[in-house]
Amino acid sequence: MIFPKRKPTRLKEYDYSLPGAYFVTICTHNKKHLLSNIVGEGLCPLPKNTLTEIGKEIEKTIQYINHNYVGVAISKYVIMPNHIHLIVELESSGGHGNPPLQNIIGQLKSYTTNKYGEILWQRSFHDHIIRNKEDYDKIWEYIDTNVIKWQTDCFFRVIK
Repeated sequence: MIFPKRKPTRLKEYDYSLPGAYFVTICTHNKKHLLSNIVGEGLCPLPKNTLTEIGKEIEKTIQYINHNYVGVAISKYVIMPNHIHLIVELESSGGHGNPPLQNIIGQLKSYTTNKYGEILWQRSFHDHIIRNKEDYDKIWEYIDTNVIKWQTDCFFRVIK
């Protein structure tokens, strides 16, 4: 049987272990709402994001990466119902080389999938190489306001 050739998801010939900042989006398998619940409260409801147990485990894993991976920092993130956004920063490591971005994300996905016990994530992930301070600030704000704009988000799905 001949399968269609998958479109490459990484930038061709780019070294993803180079120091820099990367905006990463990872979606759950079939975009299932497994990671958090977003609800409004009170008279003037501002959406509130409450993590599920698996969402809490993902947050612990992000914190683990921040504290245990030399030269790697997840400086900003949000855990949404069916996806997560991260700003991953690879620092200059004094010649030792950073782990490639795909290895860091692969380990996060593998560990949390094993904790969950079922397929948790869709294959691969989306990345964007952050090019300058303006790009960084725009992405930071996008992550900050993602919960508020959930119902207009491209990943939003109505659960029946």
